[in-house]
Amino acid sequence: MTQEKIKWGIVGLGNIAHQFCKDLSLIQDAEIYAVASRGKVKAHHFATIHKASKSYGSYKELFEDPDIDIVYIATPHSSHKELSIQAMKEGKHVICEKPLAINGKDAQEMVAVSKETNRFFMEAFWSRFNPSIEEVYQKSQEGELGDIKYIHADFDFHVSEPVKRLIDLELGGGALLDVGVYPVFLSYLFLGMPEKIQASATFYESGADEQTSIILQYTNAQAILHCGFASNSGMEATISGTKGRVVLNRMWHETQSYSLIQNENKQDFSRPTLGKGYAHEAIECHQCLRDGKIESEKWSHQDSMNLMALVDRVKKEIGLVYPQDEE
Repeated sequence: MTQEKIKWGIVGLGNIAHQFCKDLSLIQDAEIYAVASRGKVKAHHFATIHKASKSYGSYKELFEDPDIDIVYIATPHSSHKELSIQAMKEGKHVICEKPLAINGKDAQEMVAVSKETNRFFMEAFWSRFNPSIEEVYQKSQEGELGDIKYIHADFDFHVSEPVKRLIDLELGGGALLDVGVYPVFLSYLFLGMPEKIQASATFYESGADEQTSIILQYTNAQAILHCGFASNSGMEATISGTKGRVVLNRMWHETQSYSLIQNENKQDFSRPTLGKGYAHEAIECHQCLRDGKIESEKWSHQDSMNLMALVDRVKKEIGLVYPQDEE
């Protein structure tokens, strides 16, 4: 990248896109250049709020804009594959909201297009770039926690009247894909791929899971995970090793701090995020683009495909099937 600022295109203008753009505005070399929705009025309104130069009433128009460097896709899960592939084939670099796709097969196709087009492509798993999680991961890699033996993480919030996006199978609804990927991600980050998975779920009438409990069995470790829309959980995560344990404080996936407990001595660490925390993944994108990379070393193509493979295994355990799984 030779230009001073990296120009962003924003696709899918819901709440998460608003939050992402607020964080983008904190990055000196980022420019919110264009936004797109399925309607011109919404796009124009969003562009006005975030001071974007252009607004489009279709995603195709944005993908065809030659001045855009990278596209952030924040549409419902079910459209991630199609839109990411379209954008890359139009020559755009892409960061796509999690989960990357509905299933592992689709994720593999998306990665293949990134390699074919030589376009940077990353799943927007912002928790991977959270300063606290990043620091704890480094400490674990350096042996400060000893051998990791147990991880506990949940992600639950009570939804009394679920909106269509959360429960419609056509849109990739359900707790597992919407929030369950976070606890599964944490276990994968610290322990890798498990040998065995056990899972159980309760379901909405639509067939989407309302809440899901998961046990990941490793050779010498276990992870107990939970996600759901049925109740509010503590939203803390614990990573326990033979030399100590870490508590990622509430809300752990976007935490501003953590505690390290060794020999019952507790140390508290404050690691505030820039903005809400989305800025860190955007900064990683910038660095990768300037280095000419098509994937991040911190959250690689393979990491995303492995995570989707784990989600597929959980889906099989609980009997969760999406229309895209049958194609």
